[in-house]
Amino acid sequence: MSDTDVCTRSASQERFKTYIEQFITFDDDIRNLSSNTLRAYATDLHAFAEWLKREAVDPLKVSHRELRGYLLELTRAGYSERTINRHLSALRSMYKWLMREGLIQENAIAAMVSPKISKTLPHVMSHTEVIQLFKTCEGSDAQSIRDTAFLELLYASGARISELANLCIKDVDFTQRQLTLFGKGSKQRIVPLYSHALNATQCYLEQSRPQLIAKARGAHSNDSGAVHEKLFISTRGRAMSAAALRKVFERHIVQAGLDPTLTPHAMRHTFATVMLDGGADLRSVQELLGHKSLSTTQIYTHLSVSRLKEATKQAHPRA
Repeated sequence: MSDTDVCTRSASQERFKTYIEQFITFDDDIRNLSSNTLRAYATDLHAFAEWLKREAVDPLKVSHRELRGYLLELTRAGYSERTINRHLSALRSMYKWLMREGLIQENAIAAMVSPKISKTLPHVMSHTEVIQLFKTCEGSDAQSIRDTAFLELLYASGARISELANLCIKDVDFTQRQLTLFGKGSKQRIVPLYSHALNATQCYLEQSRPQLIAKARGAHSNDSGAVHEKLFISTRGRAMSAAALRKVFERHIVQAGLDPTLTPHAMRHTFATVMLDGGADLRSVQELLGHKSLSTTQIYTHLSVSRLKEATKQAHPRA
């Protein structure tokens, strides 16, 4: 390989890093993706850029064979099929953008086939497990009252943890008994709330939240940014991130003596399954969960049938 070819490839690799930032910022096709997905895309694309540099591959002339080599490396590194598919989605979107911008002549990624994801039924908590979880925050202190409201809303709405982290006080409508959530791509949906969740949230707003704010002001008297419009705040008076709320959930899971691998998403799975078990139709559950495709919601019908089969096996004398 000539020195000219090496210089050309190196220049392409440097430009590719700039193109990644431009693609993430300006591509209309990915504008409605969630901020988490966009961050994942950026991470995946930068990882691909590092692989290109390591393997001495020109990113603007990458071949189908070279792309297969990259996917094989991801597989050997132990990445799941879902994660590899996300890498592919990021690459497809970016190379489509590169073609549209006239920055490449051929798009080798367009012919790549995504690995088939094996369907696994999500973990659903039993009613007993849910009760055990709620019992861990029965105290009258400000933190316990806040955590009760958090868990009740999580169970009542089927919300993603990121959606609860983004909730503002105004998003809880006590008059209409409903919650306004902003899902992926900032898509808005309204979820009805039952009495337990409403009462727990009202108790938190009237008793716990003011205590947390007062405590934070006492500890940080010069911090004018302590009070937030966000619904859930920490003991330091700051808005709680999705990661902070996830830690709250994990702490109560451990205290309840439940499976430590359970995540807040298990409550979302539980909400969906309970709704279907109770007679809700699939379309309604799709809207409540904020699923774009009905096929995403359909996994819960399989789960509901699976639970029915297990109940029959345990209860029927001829089973």
